[in-house]
Amino acid sequence: MRTTYYLFILALLVVLPANAQKQTPPKGGEPKGFTLPEKEVISYDNGLELVLVPYGSIPKATINITIKTGNIHEKENQVWVSDLLADLMEEGSTSDYSEKDKLAGMGGNLNIGVGTHTSTLSTNVLAEFAPEALKVLSDVLVSPELPEAELERLKNNMKRNITVSLSRPGTQARKDFFAELYPDHPYGRLYPTIEMVDSYTLSDVKSFYDENFGAERTTIYVVGQFNAEKIKETVKQQLGSWRKGTEANYPVAETSSKGSVKIIDRPGAPQSTIYYGLPVAAPDSEDYIALDVTNSLLGGSFGSRITSNIREDKGYTYSPSSSLYTNYKSGIWYESADVTTEFTGASLDEIKKEIVRLQNEAPGIDELKGIQNYESGIYVLQNSTPGGIISQLNFLDIHDLPESFLVDKVKNINAVTSEQVQEMMKKYIQPEKMTLIVVGDKEKINDQIQETIKLPENTKN
Repeated sequence: MRTTYYLFILALLVVLPANAQKQTPPKGGEPKGFTLPEKEVISYDNGLELVLVPYGSIPKATINITIKTGNIHEKENQVWVSDLLADLMEEGSTSDYSEKDKLAGMGGNLNIGVGTHTSTLSTNVLAEFAPEALKVLSDVLVSPELPEAELERLKNNMKRNITVSLSRPGTQARKDFFAELYPDHPYGRLYPTIEMVDSYTLSDVKSFYDENFGAERTTIYVVGQFNAEKIKETVKQQLGSWRKGTEANYPVAETSSKGSVKIIDRPGAPQSTIYYGLPVAAPDSEDYIALDVTNSLLGGSFGSRITSNIREDKGYTYSPSSSLYTNYKSGIWYESADVTTEFTGASLDEIKKEIVRLQNEAPGIDELKGIQNYESGIYVLQNSTPGGIISQLNFLDIHDLPESFLVDKVKNINAVTSEQVQEMMKKYIQPEKMTLIVVGDKEKINDQIQETIKLPENTKN
């Protein structure tokens, strides 16, 4: 009896895989569109804006005060002075030194950050404490203490972080890549020197604050559950009469990419770090959505062609990725990867082959549809949190885009055709114009790169 039972199970194991092979997976659902939540916008006489977005059912509120200034407004000899300002602001306001403790009691904390285009003060608190939390953030914004006694400690922390970061090949490559593409703009100055940080005084920090902070550049986002009337009352009391300051103004960058190659020698390195790219369309271009889809298909997703080639097929690298990097009125496409030293040239060759292949032959409908479904799904998921909503609204503000950019994005992603993808490749992704930065063992990779990309005799070191 037991023998018969085993034979029956064995027969099932043989038959089931054969039947499974005949079955096809169910068709995926159609991409869902994105609906921008209803919002209320209040403008004040001093230029300040308040954006209220009731969202979700969890009794919490996300508060984000965004000022349209950041690294982009730093002078050539004052890189990261805005970051130092943010570090000092976290020490508290002149009226109260216990902001962090106060916010902790409301279920939140004090977050102050600096980006390329914006500086932010934010917290996430229980809904009932939203007005009081907004008051705390407003105090820090309008009356930061900026204690000189903490300056040297914070500068030392900054110098240590710079030293550690620049010891990594990825940071080295990224730093030089952006410097090559933006030679005369803050976008190309990603890191200060140690000497530069040593030179910063409290006067420098205060000057940056005075020149760039004011109501005219400030937007307050409150998203989640909150009492709207109390929020409005708090904003009016705390910031309604704050100084107007200067109007936001982002300097437009002139990009440069002439097919230059730079090898940063890292003797004995088992891997080469590659940054390979060039300027492309900005977010306000009519090509941007099609270019975004093209990037995802070429190298910007796990199922992309370059990833499938040099990771899955060749095994040259673990985590290659291409990016469509957005700046104000400017954009960059680049492929980055850490590849095994002996396959540095081969990896570059395969990247170029995938670029040329997509230039010469439009992708199939099924391949493109898979990428569009992926892009649509990721986009909707990214906007399913209060922080995601704030990020998207701020993106519109920075790049002077209409709300239709968000509302119609899923539709526009899925409207991109195979022919458009091929057109984007021909129009923008041109290997002969790309800047290449490689950090690796020059003795072992120089000839490889020479065979793949013709190096000038005076190749940089």
